[in-house]
Amino acid sequence: MSMSRTAIGRRLFMSASAAGMVSAPAIVSAQNEWPNRQIRVVVPYPPGGPSDITTRLVLERAGALLGQSMLFDNRAGASGAIGAEHVKNAPADGYTFLTTTTAMVCITQHLQPLPYDPAKDFVAVARTATSWVGMGVNPQVPANNLQEFIAYAKANPGKINFGSAGLATITQLYGEIFNIEAGVKMVHVPYKGSAPATNDLLSGQIQVQFDPTTLPHIAAGRLKCFAVLGDKRWPGKPDVPTLKEQGLGKIGGDAWYGILAAKGTPQQAIDRLSKAIGEAAKDPAVNEKLVASGNYASFQDTAAFAATIEADRKSFGEIIRTAGIKL
Repeated sequence: MSMSRTAIGRRLFMSASAAGMVSAPAIVSAQNEWPNRQIRVVVPYPPGGPSDITTRLVLERAGALLGQSMLFDNRAGASGAIGAEHVKNAPADGYTFLTTTTAMVCITQHLQPLPYDPAKDFVAVARTATSWVGMGVNPQVPANNLQEFIAYAKANPGKINFGSAGLATITQLYGEIFNIEAGVKMVHVPYKGSAPATNDLLSGQIQVQFDPTTLPHIAAGRLKCFAVLGDKRWPGKPDVPTLKEQGLGKIGGDAWYGILAAKGTPQQAIDRLSKAIGEAAKDPAVNEKLVASGNYASFQDTAAFAATIEADRKSFGEIIRTAGIKL
């Protein structure tokens, strides 16, 4: 019995509809797979600095693990605020992320208005790395270890000057933390960057500097070093203990770097990128390059990194108030 054209058309329509019902979820699923295109990471500092170097080393490997390339977009200026504001206003689609430093989300907000709210506009993705910071001491200072240095500073209040990369930078806060914890009164001398401060440290114009820029000079024997700041010892001078090993360095945080996402970013993108960063941080080649640059992998997942940010934000705020630091 032959089927009418109407019946045939109806059957074809029902078959097509059924096929559409089966294929639609598959299409939606494919569209929702992350990542399916290039990922952009905004670095709010100039190329070549520690935040830029650590981001590229870790995120390039993370991108390879995810099967996508990373585009690094340096948008420097205003202590990171320009890049942060850009990411805040970009679509929260899971394809734009922000490199952050300790200062950007834990320090600057206590000192000046910002075009973004670190606590409300961004969410943590992962911590990537931490810089070693050397306590560089001019050789003319009559001390041979940390305890002798503290004793000398207590006996000579106001005689020791410590330099920093500038007013209200983390390098100043390290000196202020030392003053508080050690019970001494070193005098802060702000410079326009770390390099000029290190030059004056080498010439004896200042006596102390807490900064990664001191490390090459410590390794070369041009500066004394009584401690390094960080969770573990610096391979360049493994005989020098950390500040924490010597009972100090308990308040305030380290000079770490990490990745943030704009609020509203899909959780799938945050979770997958965090996991990839964690895997990248285990890569021996990545670690070798990080150490060569004066940094070390210090991965924290989303929850742990968020807790670190909150704790450091609180402690640095207290230090700033206690030391009376103002811009």
